[in-house]
Amino acid sequence: MLDKTSETKKMNTALKWSVGERVVYPSHGVGEIVAIESNELFGPGAQVYVLELIQTPRRVTIATEKAEKGALRQIVSPEEARRVIASLKEPPPASKAVPWTKRQRILNDKLASCCLQDVADVVRELYHLKNVKDLSFSQRRLFDTGIGLIVQELSIALKRPVSEIEEEIRATFV
Repeated sequence: MLDKTSETKKMNTALKWSVGERVVYPSHGVGEIVAIESNELFGPGAQVYVLELIQTPRRVTIATEKAEKGALRQIVSPEEARRVIASLKEPPPASKAVPWTKRQRILNDKLASCCLQDVADVVRELYHLKNVKDLSFSQRRLFDTGIGLIVQELSIALKRPVSEIEEEIRATFV
């Protein structure tokens, strides 16, 4: 019979992510995996990643099965990060007249997607809307959330301070 420690090590070797890695949990931001544990709440013998979010002092538990299917992703490469910054300078694509409730759902889905470019598209669209009219409370919240998500990830991808990245992005919109 195997002891619990060797059994856990055996299970962890097959996992995609390991303790100490920084990953992106879409719509929550960048976090560091601080533990891989068993958790019966997710089913018998289920394992979970314990993720400590960087922007907010919160821990999130994600079933390893869900994480392996795309709930977590790697931080973008420096090249991709530079493309995202460049894309913020482009005008947003023309959009159809859609009621705000439907538009908000679309933007929320983009913020929760596994693609940083989708998050950048939300920020760019809302910034340009802001030049046309004042943003509502929910629009401002989406804009600020998008900026926060982008800044966190780009800071790590480009190995630059958060304040410097945020300043560069806000300067893009001036």
